[in-house]
Amino acid sequence: MRFGSVDEVEKALRADSYLPGRGLATAVFLALEMGRPLLLEGEAGVGKTEVGKTLARVLGSRLIRLQCYEGIDASQALFEWDYSRQLLYARALQEGEVAAERVAALYGPEFLVERPLLAAIRAGAQAVLLIDELDRADDEFEAFLLEVLSDYTVTVPELGTIAAVEAPAVVITSNRTRELHDALKRRCLYHWIDFPDLEREVEIIRLRAPGVSEALARSVAATVGRLRTLDLVKRPGAAEAIDWAQALSVLGAESADGEPARATLGWAVKNRDDTARVEAELFGE
Repeated sequence: MRFGSVDEVEKALRADSYLPGRGLATAVFLALEMGRPLLLEGEAGVGKTEVGKTLARVLGSRLIRLQCYEGIDASQALFEWDYSRQLLYARALQEGEVAAERVAALYGPEFLVERPLLAAIRAGAQAVLLIDELDRADDEFEAFLLEVLSDYTVTVPELGTIAAVEAPAVVITSNRTRELHDALKRRCLYHWIDFPDLEREVEIIRLRAPGVSEALARSVAATVGRLRTLDLVKRPGAAEAIDWAQALSVLGAESADGEPARATLGWAVKNRDDTARVEAELFGE
C-alpha cells in the first residue's frame, strides 16, 4: 500500500479522474509512508470523501466506510451480536442434552456481526478505512475512535483481543461543523482542502465531466467562483460545479448565464435564502 513518490500519487489519482493539488498528494504519500491517519478538513463538496474512495481504487484495496452521524456509538462502529441467530441456536440446543462447548459457541465468531472498525482491523493493510464526517459525531465517540486508532485493536469480551497485523490506511474527513479535539489532530496528518482556483476548477470539470466543452467549463468555474464571494449559507464546491456544468451541457447551453443557468441553479445552490441572493446577483432580481 505504498507509492514510490509524491509524483506517483498525483499520477495515480489523476488517472482515476481525481485531480489533487501538490499539497494533498504530498499528504497522501506521507500518511501511507508513515502509517498515520490522514485528516482532511474543508468546505462540503471540495472532494474530501472522494480522496478515500479514489485511494482505495488506485491501491486495489477494500474500501470500508464509517459514516458518522449524531448519536453514533461504539457498538454501531465496532461489532454487534446477531441476536436472532443466537436465539434460534439456543432453541435448537434445548431439544436435547447440551454439551458445554456447544453452549459456549453461542458467542462464537459465527454470530459476530462486523461493523466498519472491526472489519478494517481484520482486513489490515488490505483496506482503506474512510471515517466520513467525524464532526457530526459527539465528543465521546471521537475519544473512543482515538483509542482505537492508537493501537488498532478491539477487545470482544467473549472472544478476546483482535489486533491488526498491519494497520489499514485511514482517511478521516470533517466539514468543521464543530472543532475536532487536539488529541485526535495530533494523532493524524492534517490537510485542509480549499476551493480550487479558476484554472484548476476548469480542469476538474473537464476531467470529471469530459462531455462538457472548454468554454462551458470555464464559464461555470468563473460563475461558481463569483458565488463563493457572496455571503451564502453554503458556498458551492467543486462537486456542485461539476453537476451544474453537466446539467447545462445536457440542455445544450454554452455558458452559465441566461435562462438555462436560472433553470439549473439548484444544481449549484442548495439553500432557499442562498438562491434568492444568487438570483439577485446573477439576474438582477
